Amino acid sequence: MPDSQQKAARPDYLDQVRDAVLEAALPNVAFDGWSESLLRDAIAAADVNESEARMAFPRGVVDLAAAAHRQGDRRLREQMEAADEVLRIREKITKAVRVRLEIAGEHEEAVRRAAALFALPHNAAQGARLTWGTADTIWKIVGDNSEDYNWYTKRLTLSGVYSATLLYWLGDTSLDKEATWRFLDRRIDDVMRFEKVKAVTRNNPLAKLALAGPRAILSRVRPPHAKGRPGDLPVGFPGRG
Repeated sequence: MPDSQQKAARPDYLDQVRDAVLEAALPNVAFDGWSESLLRDAIAAADVNESEARMAFPRGVVDLAAAAHRQGDRRLREQMEAADEVLRIREKITKAVRVRLEIAGEHEEAVRRAAALFALPHNAAQGARLTWGTADTIWKIVGDNSEDYNWYTKRLTLSGVYSATLLYWLGDTSLDKEATWRFLDRRIDDVMRFEKVKAVTRNNPLAKLALAGPRAILSRVRPPHAKGRPGDLPVGFPGRG
């Protein structure tokens, strides 16, 4: 096997290629959009082998935009771990969403155009997976160790919060995005109320009886880290495959 193919076969090497191309691309998304010309120019500017770059981004610019999103999730995890603050769950979730949006704010126009890209019908499944990944990252930061259907309900709920807040943030013209942070507080209140309702139903005999059937079905749903449950998305979730 030629040396170039051996290098490209290593996941860590392809990660390096992705990072280099993405770094070259991000400053120009505001001008070129998430386009094939952007990807071509970024590959040239990063001075990487084009065939290796195409292996790193097999679906082209969609994979490039997805890489930008995942990079934001990694940076969120690093920043939250470095802060090492003692916060309540609500405070930690709120801060994580805010930090994630502040990271996005470094390339706001790129995020705006990515939102439009993933809103297209043929890219919607990828957009759903990325949002799910952000919610999963935040719950892991909080320390969620649920092993049943709660693993999914928490992430589904937070995915909705993040998506709604992101859309509000993109249209927010208030000073320092203060309107967005107030909007976020209200959405997190909704999450915490939902968690309280779940806690009440767990401790209410009548609710337990009424939900016995649904719970029996949902008890078969296992998160990906639980034994016997492959994948990272629930059955029927858009884009699972």
